[in-house]
Amino acid sequence: MLVNILAYPGMTMLDAIGPYEVLSRLPDARIQFVAPDAEAIRSDTGFVTLLPTCGLASSGQCEVLLVPGGPPGNVMRVARNPEVQEWLRRQHESSRYTASVCTGSLILIAAGILTEGGVSSHWEAAEAIEGMGLCYTGERITKTGKIITSAGVSAGIDMALALCADLADAATAQAIQVGIEYDPAPPFPYRGDDPAIKARARVLLGA
Repeated sequence: MLVNILAYPGMTMLDAIGPYEVLSRLPDARIQFVAPDAEAIRSDTGFVTLLPTCGLASSGQCEVLLVPGGPPGNVMRVARNPEVQEWLRRQHESSRYTASVCTGSLILIAAGILTEGGVSSHWEAAEAIEGMGLCYTGERITKTGKIITSAGVSAGIDMALALCADLADAATAQAIQVGIEYDPAPPFPYRGDDPAIKARARVLLGA
């Protein structure tokens, strides 16, 4: 089973690496990081680089297409790339599932792949999603047909586990969850409804 993960400069690495760690445990999974060129991909923070597996033309047709997100400026540069848009549309035509993490949803919308229904993404992308004619759900995961969108960064792990249950079965997905010891117990309660916390988050994220 081929999983193609789009890679591009300035993406958020956990958006791609979190799902990679989960999906790579599926029996017969083969995962590629596919980029528009062969240059090393530097993360949005600038501290991590990733070497792509292959280019768009040589990627082959996947069963699972995954699009990570990143800061809006970085995301929209790749989202408006005609070569990337065409590749995404071709991959989506024959994929079993097409998925996004965080603001990767904006790339799917820009490519004309995600055209209806609700959309999960990072909360900072809610206005952009509404401006593109779709509805931000605020949910951790939203499924519309074979398209699965997930919320910000860490939600990609949840989405990938849900994908594993569909691609294999619940027992396999649960075994992978135990294998990577994914049992979230954050030191603080989530305060996404606190304006002061959100303002501080924007500063720290450079939004």
